[in-house]
Amino acid sequence: MYTLVIYLYMCAVGIAAIFNKRARKLAVGHRKAFFQLKHQVQKDARYLWFHAASLGEFEQGRPLMERLRREHPEYKILLTFFSPSGYEVRKDWEGADVICYLPLDTPAHVRLFFHFVKPEALFLIKYEFWQNYLKGCQRLHIPVYSVSSIFRPGQIFFRWYGRGYARVLTRVTHFFVQNQQSVDLLASLGISGNVTVAGDTRFDRVLDIRASARPLPLVEKFAAGHVVFVAGSSWPPDEALFIPWFQERSNPVPPATSTPPAARNQVGHSPTVSPNPTAASPRLIIAPHLIGEDHLRDIESRLAGLRVLRYSSATEENVAQAQVLIIDCFGLLSSIYRYGQLAMVGGGFGAGIHNVPEAAVYGIPVLIGPNNQNFREARHLLDAGACFEVHDAADFNRIADHLLSDTEAYTRSAEAARHYIADNAGATDTIYQTIFPA
Repeated sequence: MYTLVIYLYMCAVGIAAIFNKRARKLAVGHRKAFFQLKHQVQKDARYLWFHAASLGEFEQGRPLMERLRREHPEYKILLTFFSPSGYEVRKDWEGADVICYLPLDTPAHVRLFFHFVKPEALFLIKYEFWQNYLKGCQRLHIPVYSVSSIFRPGQIFFRWYGRGYARVLTRVTHFFVQNQQSVDLLASLGISGNVTVAGDTRFDRVLDIRASARPLPLVEKFAAGHVVFVAGSSWPPDEALFIPWFQERSNPVPPATSTPPAARNQVGHSPTVSPNPTAASPRLIIAPHLIGEDHLRDIESRLAGLRVLRYSSATEENVAQAQVLIIDCFGLLSSIYRYGQLAMVGGGFGAGIHNVPEAAVYGIPVLIGPNNQNFREARHLLDAGACFEVHDAADFNRIADHLLSDTEAYTRSAEAARHYIADNAGATDTIYQTIFPA
């Protein structure tokens, strides 16, 4: 039944590829994968295989890949993706030796995959347990490690109709899970003794990003002397909240009595903020999740009447005069958060929020939409008072205004963000020491 579903999915992707660009990339990428494996895999080399569903899972696995590459140079790294949003962004990443799509999980594909490469271990990042590939690993005695995995009662493994598929989990050599609930759920399936609560490697990743955050002179010039709101990975429903809020507050207002907070982040950069919130108007940085021309023009139309500048057109002369900076390229957001005093991480009004720790690591309060129940770190940041859930414009306006006018409240939130990230780091070390004991 499982393999039949995979074949049906292949047919569906093939049909969708006629009409949909994303599906077309997926179909072409899967076909191209075997060509890449045949010509790029070195027959006598020793490979460690990492699989990430998409970009977020890649970022979780990256600290472990980088450590293995640094401390065990005798291994090469094979990195596979399922989603175009991961592969298309990281297909040229220098940290792996071979990067390709994962061919769909049919018995024939699995046999051909292992014909071209025989990895010494497989690391599955967070999700995705492909039954035929795991059978192949078991047959070839390849250990399988599940990294930063998290299990919930609603997942198929724990439903009455999914107990047959749940057997796929017995083929995993060791689980490095994020929390105790995952341990208990695996135990309910008879899986114990090979489960370790290691935490989430994402915290190690955001700390690495913070430590190596590159200076962005144009963004720094744009932000200097202003209170800056950063909207990261925004979608239209997010933009419908923060754009009107920003427009209303971009005009001069009577002097306030309180001092806007200036958060010192952990890379040695202290945002240059005027002690009087009226001395310089606020600034807005938008890094949309989708940077297609239609979406960018829609954002610009919503900001009519303000001085809006795209990053690709920014110069030292014009960036200082802009009120809004739109980041129309990938790869900068994690470094841009450092220039903000307040952030919103998008996605919370759709499929789910994006990377909240990426902003919180800089010690700035974060606003998110309500669809955050399945994001453990976001829920913990909410509980800690470092993150705030907004449901509508009234919520957004009230919370944003409060944080930017009450220095004490802002400082409490900023400190909570910093402490939560620091206290939850260390998963990569736990995983590494378990697999490669000294």
